[in-house]
Formats: sequence, structure tokens, C-alpha cells
Amino acid sequence: MPHRITILPSGRCFESEGDDTILQAALDAGLQLPYGCRNGACGACKGRVASGRIDRGEFQEQALSAADVAAGHALLCCSRALSDLSIECPEVGSPRGIAVKTLPCRVQRLELLAPDVMAVDLVLPASERLQFVAGQYIDILLKDGRRRSFSLANAPHDDACLQLHVRRIAGGYFTGHVFETMCERDILRLEGPHGSFCLREDDVRPALLVAGGTGFAPLKAMIEDALHRRLPRAMTLYWGARDRTGLYAAGLAESWRARGVGFVPVLSEPTAGDRWTGRAGLVHDAVLADLPDLSGYQAYVCGTPAMVEAAHRDFVRRGGLKEEDFIADSFSFAAEPSPT
Repeated sequence: MPHRITILPSGRCFESEGDDTILQAALDAGLQLPYGCRNGACGACKGRVASGRIDRGEFQEQALSAADVAAGHALLCCSRALSDLSIECPEVGSPRGIAVKTLPCRVQRLELLAPDVMAVDLVLPASERLQFVAGQYIDILLKDGRRRSFSLANAPHDDACLQLHVRRIAGGYFTGHVFETMCERDILRLEGPHGSFCLREDDVRPALLVAGGTGFAPLKAMIEDALHRRLPRAMTLYWGARDRTGLYAAGLAESWRARGVGFVPVLSEPTAGDRWTGRAGLVHDAVLADLPDLSGYQAYVCGTPAMVEAAHRDFVRRGGLKEEDFIADSFSFAAEPSPT
């Protein structure tokens, strides 16, 4: 049977069912509790059981000492509720409340999604996890001190791997490496999470998600997170690309329709080989053709600076969208020669 868990001092409540850990149940309910490793090794998720019974699970003594246990503390990442509970622990109020980490990672998988888009799956050391909010990004730290930023394409609950969607840029030092010389099992360093591009959960108005190219990645994370947590929010995704290959995960986006997420693909320059019968033109124009009055929406827009700027201008001027309801992440690409 489900157990009701109350977080103190906020008084926020959620339920835990089955074998879910307290941390997992909280995250599934939309509560951002701090965590690090998710396997009882770091102590970042420590809380004190004020009332109720728990199974503390397996943990390392360096993270939870005998004195901690005697004082009623537990690690929420490995503890399970045996009754209704009250637990004293901190909460993360916003993305800024999540600790930024610098971590090594290993390339677990490379998958070509389109001729110019590579999915890069990264795994962290066994004792580490990266806490983040759907929509945030990480920096890949290069050996010469430069860094490259990429949005996380996976939802927070699916964090065994961190997935990036990397578009090849002509003359791009790092993206050239991804497509030409990077190998599975290569070691990289990352820093994150960064950014405040995330779903505003205190608002129940319909969410309009507009992607250009690999701007799909953070919106994918937002949608999958919202579906996983069953957020009661209407969502429609408009995804623009130059040609059909640019809609590199159209099948996935189509599958979300069955779960209530609208999907409108738009091509700006379809080729004869695309045999395209769908929407054509600029993706933000397609939005305004369908929804000339945006005053009742929140817009989440991600893509190139030109695409984001055009959407911002026209959504506000022509669509009546309020400035504060335009939430964007603009991708700026670094094109430069390889160092000699």
C-alpha cells in the first residue's frame, strides 16, 4: 500500500509505492531533493526521520555513521518507507539550488541520428550521479581550457546515462572530434548542470515548445520528465528543420501523441526526395498560423540565435505573448580551426 511522506519544514507531501526509494518517489512527484550518487555513498541526500518507520537499505558508513543512525538520520536514495513518514531535509527551490559539479565521464555510446547529428551517451563513475532539472545543460571541458555547452536530452529520472545531441559544425573543433575521432570508452570531463531553461511548474497554462534542429534535445527532456511525473499540463511541440533528416527523432515525437502531447513538424527547405506533404516554412510562422493569439500560453523556445530572436519578436508583437512567458535557450555554435 502507498505511504504518505511529508517533508519538513515545508510540509509538502507525496506518496511512495512499492519498492521506490524515498528519493525516487519524491523526484517522481516533482519535489527536488538534493542528491549526489544515488547509491548510498556520498551523503548528499541525508535527512532525519521525524516520525514513522523506514528500511534504510544498503549504504556506506562513510556516508551515514552509526551516530547518524542513532540520531534518526537516513540516506533517502536507498531508504524505503514502511509506514507514513515525516522527514526533515532540505529542498532545492530552483535550478540554482542544485550543486554544480566537475566530473569525469566516459563515452558509452555514439549513435548517428542524422548525417550531421550524433547522440553521445556519457556515463559517470559508479559512485556519482548528476542531479539536474530537465532543460539544463552541461559544459564539456576541453584540455586546452575551452569548453563546449550541450543540453541534456534525457530526463532526470533516466540518469544512468547523460545524452547529448551534437550537431556537426563546419570548422568546429570539438564537433569535428565527435564525428571523426571520438571513440566509445573515451574519457571526458564535464561541468554542470547549468542554466534556468526549465518548465515553470507553478503555471498550468498550455506549454508551447518550439525547437529548431538540435534545440529538440532539452525539450525532449522536458516532455519526457513531464510525462513520467504525470504533470497536468497541455503541451504541444513544434519542431523545425531544414529537411526531413533534420527531424532525427520524429518517430519518438510522434509516439508522444498517444500520451496527449501535440506534435507539429515543419520543414523550411524540403527536398524532392523528402516527399514532404506536411508543414513548410519557418517553424515560428507555423505556430502563429495555428495560434494567432498566444496570450494564454507559455512558450519554451530553443534553437539558433536567429530562430530564437525571430520567435521572440513575432510571438510578442503578433501573437500577444507576454514577455515573461517567453522562455528561451539560444544555441551559439563555435566554429574555429583546430589548434596547430
